[in-house]
Amino acid sequence: MKQWLLLFLKGMAMGAADVVPGVSGGTIAFISGIYEELLDSIRSINLQALKVLKNQGLAKFWQAINGNFLLVLFSGIIFSIASLAKLVSYLLAEQPILIWSFFFGLIVASIIYIFRQLPHLRWQEWVGLWSGTIVALAVSFAPRMQGSEDLFILFCAGAVAICAMILPGVSGSFILLLLGVYPIIIGAISELHWQILLVFVLGCGCGLLAFSRVLSWLLHRYHSITIAVLTGFLLGSLLIVWPWKESIEVMLDHKGREIVLTHNLLMPVQFGEVTGLDPKTLAAVGCMLAGLCIVLGLEYIGSLHKQNNKDKTLNKL
Repeated sequence: MKQWLLLFLKGMAMGAADVVPGVSGGTIAFISGIYEELLDSIRSINLQALKVLKNQGLAKFWQAINGNFLLVLFSGIIFSIASLAKLVSYLLAEQPILIWSFFFGLIVASIIYIFRQLPHLRWQEWVGLWSGTIVALAVSFAPRMQGSEDLFILFCAGAVAICAMILPGVSGSFILLLLGVYPIIIGAISELHWQILLVFVLGCGCGLLAFSRVLSWLLHRYHSITIAVLTGFLLGSLLIVWPWKESIEVMLDHKGREIVLTHNLLMPVQFGEVTGLDPKTLAAVGCMLAGLCIVLGLEYIGSLHKQNNKDKTLNKL
């Protein structure tokens, strides 16, 4: 029960992250240590699993796709989006510096944690690390495209956006902004335009099933290099979540809320001079340290748990 509750909480954290522009649920999955299991579980939903359902029944099928894991995790994600999303959106509107600072600390600690897991830092890992960083930065500062309601384009947009959502450091909603279809999808949700929504969801499903297989294969065949690339994505995302920004270009969503399209990064002192707002430097640093302590604290607790299990196994032998 403790394990399922912890998994549910990780799902809630992923759901909360998905509503933050610039942060993805994949980042939280990567941080919390369930990333590879999530990819493998999604990958297991295939024709072979359907054959198991047909020949051996629902129980074997559920076991084959790691159904309990997916059910608990996605229940947490949906619950979070339905409840905590409003709180996160409110805090982003009222205390953006502190929220971004907290995520900044989380990601920095995650980079430290994951980097320490790489057994060997050969030239391949360094190339992967900097390649991932450059890709994340390129996505962050890429020019926006003009959107279209063509159903094929919306299908492809769904497939690309859902791939971004399971990549650490890359935001799916940000990809929709880049492709110019974010207002179209948001409008379809608010107006219940079922044709657009159905095509978009089908694109998401196909993209998720296909891309999860690619990532899972890479992690099993080229684990350290793939981890280095994903760490690079996280490193590049630090500029996206930098707390002190000057908005240059914004758009309004269907509820009249501002969504920043382009911005300048500033130091706290510059932020105060340019915007006339309090940079809240001390509070922001405190939030960064809180994010750092949460990740590193979880790492420490996890290492103690592994050591206890190892000691128990040795005692039994």
